[in-house]
Amino acid sequence: MYDIPKIARPSKELLDGLARVGSATASSELYKMGIRNPFISGPVPYTRGKAIAGPAVTLQFMPKREDLYGDDEYTDREKQLHRHALYHVEAGDIVVVDARGDMDSGIFGEMMLTYFAGKGGAGMVIDGVIRDASKAFALDMGFWIRGTTPNFHTQTRLMPHAVNVPIACGGTFVKPGDIIIADDDGAVCVPVGYGEAVLEAGSHHAEWEDFSRLMLSKGGDLRRYYPLAPEAEAEYQEWKALQVAG
Repeated sequence: MYDIPKIARPSKELLDGLARVGSATASSELYKMGIRNPFISGPVPYTRGKAIAGPAVTLQFMPKREDLYGDDEYTDREKQLHRHALYHVEAGDIVVVDARGDMDSGIFGEMMLTYFAGKGGAGMVIDGVIRDASKAFALDMGFWIRGTTPNFHTQTRLMPHAVNVPIACGGTFVKPGDIIIADDDGAVCVPVGYGEAVLEAGSHHAEWEDFSRLMLSKGGDLRRYYPLAPEAEAEYQEWKALQVAG
């Protein structure tokens, strides 16, 4: 019924590394690389403690128009493009939804979320809301959303329009296959071509931050240790060598 593009998926090693880097470091490193707006603003973490990175399967919603999408959504269930987004999910994927910031239209409910989790989906970033919240949050996946509602989506103002097309989610441009990093600080979009560079820069950043955090916890000089000053570089390298040795 629909000709939906497939996405290329980065290596698990790259994704695992970016999940460790985290959204805050990735956002700052992307800024230095010229990507000014990677933060997906609006959706917030509803499953605290989850830290994931994965390729984006994108889903676009549009204002509902009744001649295109009727009231009885189950008359022809295969017209439901939000189902097709889930059909294309593989283990580790993150579904990213432009739901236009709508606070009334539940994009997914318990049954479809259970299907997504069963396929190994890592999480969802939705510029909108979900329904069946208590059962949804019991699933082993992460949610970055605006909130919850008792309504299903076509009960109100939205209809699913396209899968795996470029979308605007929370004011940020997301291409299908871009890498999403999501944790307790929120979700950021890493253009897939920047993934390796962000991992390299972010890993170095995380290393010296570990050292700086230790020194600051001992009362070290903020001017010397954050950010790491050139005169502290030798001290950092000595500390780093000791970590490797043992």
